[in-house]
Amino acid sequence: MEMEVEMEAGFGAEMEIRRAAERDMERINELLVQVCMVHHKGRPDLFQGNGNRKYTEEQLREIIHDDKRPVFVAVDGQERVLGYAFCIFRQHRNDNILTGIKTLYLDDLCVDEAIRGRQIGKRLYEAVLAFARENGCYNVTLNVWSCNGPAMRFYEKCGLKPQKVGMEVIL
Repeated sequence: MEMEVEMEAGFGAEMEIRRAAERDMERINELLVQVCMVHHKGRPDLFQGNGNRKYTEEQLREIIHDDKRPVFVAVDGQERVLGYAFCIFRQHRNDNILTGIKTLYLDDLCVDEAIRGRQIGKRLYEAVLAFARENGCYNVTLNVWSCNGPAMRFYEKCGLKPQKVGMEVIL
């Protein structure tokens, strides 16, 4: 899937959204560290914050090549990764209570913190929706940590509504 998108005025470049490739791994890893730090700042009791990231090099390489876990990147005219969207196909088959709808779960969406507010995240999200439709999905779902107010507001602006709520009590 490739999609050419012109950026907002002032950015001065074109943007393409495409499937991630191994050549994008270094930049994806930098963005994964940014995401880890957002979670660490919001919930240091749950997330480590010493430059960690969600995946090892080998895990990331495997995910990039896994058609059941598509990863999309937004890149500028010089092929620099501006943001990414990690997705996972989910479908419950022969479940006792759940229907067999096909879902595209948006596991992680990140735009470089230095260039947020320029519609890159919205374009990535729209590309994910288009990909889900093309692949016969019933819906797109995601989880967002309640401590991440900017992400919650972003998803609400995109039209997402709560599907379920996770709750906790710290002992």
